[in-house]
Amino acid sequence: MGLAYVGVALAVALAAFGSALGQGMASRAAMEGTARQPEAAGDIRTTLILALAFIEALTLFSFVIAILLWTTLPS
Repeated sequence: MGLAYVGVALAVALAAFGSALGQGMASRAAMEGTARQPEAAGDIRTTLILALAFIEALTLFSFVIAILLWTTLPS
């Protein structure tokens, strides 16, 4: 039974790690794009914020699913 709890913890940890990696890569690409074409900084910033919101939403969805799985586990 303890392995089920470990599985839930791993699911949350992997989602958080993947989200952090994706956000870092998106931010790096946006900064490089802004450095190469400063006049497009506004458009790049808007796209970056939207992408970061979607990445964070996926992380929160996986967290909610993990919590739901955790609450359905027998004691």
